[in-house]
Amino acid sequence: MVPAVLGLVFLVLPLVGLLVRAPWSTLPARLTEPQVLEALRLSLITATVATVLCLSLGVPLAWLLARVEFPGRRVVRALVTVPLVLPPVVGGVALLLVLGRRGLVGEWLEAGFGITLPFTTAGVVVAEAFVAMPFLVISVEGALRAADRRFEEAAATLGASRWTVFRRVTLPMVMPGVVAGAVLCWARALGEFGATITFAGNFPGTTRTMPLAVYLALETDPEAAIVLSLVLLAVSVVILASLRDRWVSAP
Repeated sequence: MVPAVLGLVFLVLPLVGLLVRAPWSTLPARLTEPQVLEALRLSLITATVATVLCLSLGVPLAWLLARVEFPGRRVVRALVTVPLVLPPVVGGVALLLVLGRRGLVGEWLEAGFGITLPFTTAGVVVAEAFVAMPFLVISVEGALRAADRRFEEAAATLGASRWTVFRRVTLPMVMPGVVAGAVLCWARALGEFGATITFAGNFPGTTRTMPLAVYLALETDPEAAIVLSLVLLAVSVVILASLRDRWVSAP
């Protein structure tokens, strides 16, 4: 019992400290400061775009892993989950080596299409999508594996094409998993720091998202850092509350 209480205290006490030390009297004014609104706006935009990108690429990837037998599928699944355990800074370095101006792909993109990703808002989206996509893939793959395939087989027997089966039968069945994965993906993208600052830098209005603004404010204005942290904490609580039936509640 005592270790359980100590574990709970260890997890909750830092959050309590954040709430206790928050400048509640000046909170409304600080939340409307230009730099706070700018970082919040950029974070919301990039996290949303990154989530759309993850949905576009992650759902087909999850379907491939769940429904198609091919050599090396376990290896592919392991590679998909690597960003979950990879230090974000290492992910940012890897993105630079591939998509940087001298990278394996980045040099070709700049020479052929004039596209430069590092240290741009698009680079923020790429970094966030890289670290967040595994959450979506894992959630959707789990939903696909749990779905009853007899409905899909019945639709195919009645003459529906593979795309029609996926759109009219499979997708509605796994939609709760897609929504849960998208929400977790969005929350992870919103809180991304290491890969973003390494690959995209920390430029106001361009790449300085909320986590980067927290890091910068901590050195010059601790109260501003607390306010920004409270915003991210509030988002996390809302995410957990919306997904409590799927991820938190126990049977």
